[in-house]
Amino acid sequence: MAVKQLPLFPVEEAKGKYGPLVRGMPPPLTRDSPLSAAIDSFKAHMIEEGFTENTIKAFLSDLRIFSRYLGFDRAIGQIATKDLNNFLTYLQLYRGKPCSPKSYARRVTTLKSFFGWLAEEGIIPNNPAAPIAQPPASSPLPQILYQSQVAKLLETTRGLMHAEKPDARPHLLVTLLLQTGIKKSECINIELNHIDLSDPEAPVLYIRYADPRKRHKERKLLLPSDFAPTLRQYLEEYHPKEKLFECTARNLEYVLDKVAQMAGLDNVSFETLRWTCAVRDYQAGMPPDKLRRKLGLSKIRWSVTLRKLEKLAGPAL
Repeated sequence: MAVKQLPLFPVEEAKGKYGPLVRGMPPPLTRDSPLSAAIDSFKAHMIEEGFTENTIKAFLSDLRIFSRYLGFDRAIGQIATKDLNNFLTYLQLYRGKPCSPKSYARRVTTLKSFFGWLAEEGIIPNNPAAPIAQPPASSPLPQILYQSQVAKLLETTRGLMHAEKPDARPHLLVTLLLQTGIKKSECINIELNHIDLSDPEAPVLYIRYADPRKRHKERKLLLPSDFAPTLRQYLEEYHPKEKLFECTARNLEYVLDKVAQMAGLDNVSFETLRWTCAVRDYQAGMPPDKLRRKLGLSKIRWSVTLRKLEKLAGPAL
């Protein structure tokens, strides 16, 4: 099943509500790079990481306000904690526009995410946003599927495998996401040679990145025990040549929407299945750092994710 490695990510431009999504690979950042260039690269990072469109739009808006205050040409390595505190004071007292507690909390989160990413990538030596206190702000918990809903969903996808016109793709996709918790961008980039079936009882998926800057996110994940026969049927039906799913991410979203309707469920998405996987692993006792690595999350993003997992998986109050 060996297939040649594909080249780097495609450079064609995609569109979104907040502007162009991809314009090729941004040039490498250094501590002397201007704030404007760093924001462009952070935008590409958020898209790659699967941030929601609303989050990306809000973070970019916050960073534009910050850039106008500090200067778009300011070198990122010259920005200190004092600059961030002055900016937050400006928002509350001197900007002349109301800054609600919710907006203020989100803008602190934006700064922490942006500068935390720059520090984690080694672009700046220290994170100037780390000492800033994060004010409490309520945000809705992610949606997950309950055990009975998971059972109904799998019953539906198994039924499609044995229908008059068999279709193994929904079951392959749903079981893949429920078991691995991978992101949409990772799913759509799986190549056939990333799947190891040498032990049919314990098949393995390798998450790989063409971008050398993303290699730390690569990992080895266990696939469902029934993945091999499902994959064989899928290959006979769809005949993919290089990638596991030779279609767009939107096509796969339609697949999930369709099986959700058939199963009588309201919300079955990449994000829902990723959180469902995480909650199930957490409830099963998977050590937090192992779960963090399985999900491919940085330590900065994990702190927020863990708090949500504790609420979702904890006992009822």
